[in-house]
Amino acid sequence: MVPASFWEHEPVRRALTERHLGRVIRAYRCHPYHGRVALPQTVVAGWLGITQAQLSRVENGPPLVHLDRLSHWAQLLRIPPRFLWFSLPGRSNEVAQHAALPVHQAGMTTPPALTDADVAASEQGGGTTDRRQFHALAALAGIAATGCLDLLAGPHDAARSIGMEQVRYASSLVDEFRRADAAVGANQLCGLAIRVHAQLSDWAAKATCSRDVGEALQATLADLAIETAWLTIDANRRPEARAYLNEAVARARFADDPRMEVRAFAYLALLTCRDRPGEALHAAEAALRSSAGWGTPRLATLLHLRSASTYATLNDMSGFHRAMSKAQREFERGTSESDMPFLHFVTAQEIKGIEGLAYLALGRPERAADAFRNITENPSPVLRRNQIYYSVQLADAAYRQGNLDEAAHTAMSLLPDIGQVSSGRVSLHLAQIRSSLGQPQRSTAATRKFVEAYDQAVHG
Repeated sequence: MVPASFWEHEPVRRALTERHLGRVIRAYRCHPYHGRVALPQTVVAGWLGITQAQLSRVENGPPLVHLDRLSHWAQLLRIPPRFLWFSLPGRSNEVAQHAALPVHQAGMTTPPALTDADVAASEQGGGTTDRRQFHALAALAGIAATGCLDLLAGPHDAARSIGMEQVRYASSLVDEFRRADAAVGANQLCGLAIRVHAQLSDWAAKATCSRDVGEALQATLADLAIETAWLTIDANRRPEARAYLNEAVARARFADDPRMEVRAFAYLALLTCRDRPGEALHAAEAALRSSAGWGTPRLATLLHLRSASTYATLNDMSGFHRAMSKAQREFERGTSESDMPFLHFVTAQEIKGIEGLAYLALGRPERAADAFRNITENPSPVLRRNQIYYSVQLADAAYRQGNLDEAAHTAMSLLPDIGQVSSGRVSLHLAQIRSSLGQPQRSTAATRKFVEAYDQAVHG
């Protein structure tokens, strides 16, 4: 959450005094709190559920007057009520308060998890339990406010003719999954996303629509498939991700949507880097070809990073250095208003993180540790989950170097945060470090202290 002083910044105060929420949003994006580079319009537009062009009109056009939109966006940005010129609607429970958190607050707040009864009901199937599942999902992910619940009704209640409004609802649902992922992590959302994907895909296959609506629907379902794939990856259910990404590529082509296709290839490169590096390299190269002419520097940065990771897996040091150099050059070209929202995580810290992972793959733990330390010493207030992920990697790199005490101290410092980061990848890796540091023949006072604290935190 931004500090209280954030709202005292003169451009923000002036925009609030002028009662112009669009100017408030612009002042928010350009606030020094976010660093020397303003938050891109595409990123903030993604939080608000609109396009970059629409946000530009909101920022530069006449003041908004619709109370529902004013209230919704004010809550998304967490503007303190005392600064507003309108009243916010009452919110009935804490789940609703957490549901609207924007991406920059990831890892700072954890909404209540589903109860065991909700999870059990969702696994049983059937009309009543499906409704229970989807209402639980709405509470968790903030979907209730989007109007999407009709799309998640039982199969006999779903509309048989699809219009553009229903496609927009489905697209909003994908956005809410992203926001919920930023707040609560993949473990709680993965199974729900799989079921929602199955139900919407089945509904779309049986319904009728015009050609234009059909193309928009295919693009939205591709987006949902990519988000579902990411959740399976982060929940450490990687084998399930491939089918969703293959589907996303096909749907993107049906919709003639190269941006969605490139996103799918980027995630496919991430998925296959360790087990099928040749395929990962082809996916990254295909994405670079498809984005030629319209891709932004940040997109090219990500794709070159994917290639660099793959070259490291192949133990190709020269290929790794070439790809990293290309990624760094593209990154230094800066952000663009045309950046796709999902690129918000491509930061200087991410480049260092990928470099560290590559050096681990190349058997250079000392170089990896240097890269990971750079991240821990220059933490990002935005990407808390990534910060924790790379801190776990630092503990691993230190262990591989033989620095057992550093590995134990680093891992110990993460224990208070692990409960707030619902990521199967992070949890599994930390468990592996605990296993390594728990070997009696390499025991030290620091390793024993960590193992005891870890076991207490995990097993009680």
